[in-house]
Amino acid sequence: MINILILLVFVFACLLHIVIRRRTLKRTQIIDLVLIYSLVFLVGVEGTIGFISHVFFANQTAQMIGWPIGSPFQFEVGFHDGAWGLLGFFCLRWRGAFLLATGLGWSFFLLGATYGHIYQMILHGDYSPYNAGMILPDLITPIILLTLLYVKFRKGVQSI
Repeated sequence: MINILILLVFVFACLLHIVIRRRTLKRTQIIDLVLIYSLVFLVGVEGTIGFISHVFFANQTAQMIGWPIGSPFQFEVGFHDGAWGLLGFFCLRWRGAFLLATGLGWSFFLLGATYGHIYQMILHGDYSPYNAGMILPDLITPIILLTLLYVKFRKGVQSI
């Protein structure tokens, strides 16, 4: 799945950046660095992919989720994902409360999506790849984001 690939690229990019800057990067800055990477990859990239798939490949995406083909709702979902994608990329420029708002909002959405996937599996037997297969990535991302946000704002980590 593409979400697992994005998670792996996110981890690799973070580790590479930390290794390259290991002599100049303070321990407290590592939290901020990983948070920025997570928001760019796990919100920005994933949101953009959601936008592209729901808007430009709506019928194929609906089929992989187990949704009816031809629903105009796909277009709305696509622009929803695209809006979050923009916010994820904007985290490169704006910090502080913007990071918090983006991370909390995307996490709230994904936790709701996780519930929806499980609900569809149990009540409607929807084991389509983009329904049942999305549970783990949709659950891991909020755990990563919420943990990093908690550590950053609890410890008062300064932006790099």
